[in-house]
Amino acid sequence: MLVTGASSGIGRELARELGRRGARLAIAARRGELLEALAEELTAGGAQRPSVHIADLAERGAAARLAAEVQDSLGTVDVLVNNAGGGVGGSQWRVGDRNEGRDAFELNFWSPLALTSALVPGMLERGGGAVVNVTSLAQIGTWPGMGHYSATKAALGVATEALRLELIDSGVQVLEVIPGPVDTAIQGESRLVPGFQAATRRMPMGDAAELARLVVRALERGQPRVVYPRLLGLGYRYPGITRRATIRMARRHVDPSFRSDERVVRSGSFGDEEARQARAEWERTREALARR
Repeated sequence: MLVTGASSGIGRELARELGRRGARLAIAARRGELLEALAEELTAGGAQRPSVHIADLAERGAAARLAAEVQDSLGTVDVLVNNAGGGVGGSQWRVGDRNEGRDAFELNFWSPLALTSALVPGMLERGGGAVVNVTSLAQIGTWPGMGHYSATKAALGVATEALRLELIDSGVQVLEVIPGPVDTAIQGESRLVPGFQAATRRMPMGDAAELARLVVRALERGQPRVVYPRLLGLGYRYPGITRRATIRMARRHVDPSFRSDERVVRSGSFGDEEARQARAEWERTREALARR
């Protein structure tokens, strides 16, 4: 199994859950020290040590290289988990087609497709396997300043549905994981998005470890998708209602002065300083709460 974006958040919890269940893992991300720490943790818990792969999937060609490395290490990959992700914040006219926006598509859309291209043919030859694509509820309910990120996830959602149709009765499962708010470091970055925190304060906040358990169960049962937190499943099922509600919330919570904001902020652990500081502050807050 290959899990991308395994250094933190949902990817780390998925690797932990799969490792506990005896999976032979390859874990990939940009932060090698966190991957090594995860590998040591899994080994100490009795799991087989995963192979560790440092890769920046925002670079064109990195996904193909990763696929080759993992196949050299594991021999075969029967489950591909496309979890690595990131984004860019800013209005549509500020971001435009800048490199930050293009990099978001490379990481969130083209890299999953490149890994699928490299690994699915082998699954078809063996008559079984699974592709797990982690998208987002942002695909049906975006927000000012999040247009590029939401577009990447919507594109991956459509590609996932097409892949499922292409692989009907092939023995290769396609699972889409559709998270809403989950208690990971990205919640720190969400505070930078105008009005987003106020608009979503009543939404349920999910737990990454619980989501990992639900994903593994969905794989075992052959389910096509997981929407989490579960209470948000209705919003996914009826996107028109979600979009109308989003318009009302945007009018209520977004100051029109946002339109003059010239910032373009690359998000993620390798993002711009503003995003990294927001993530670090969130992590410090969570650590302080855990010590209480």
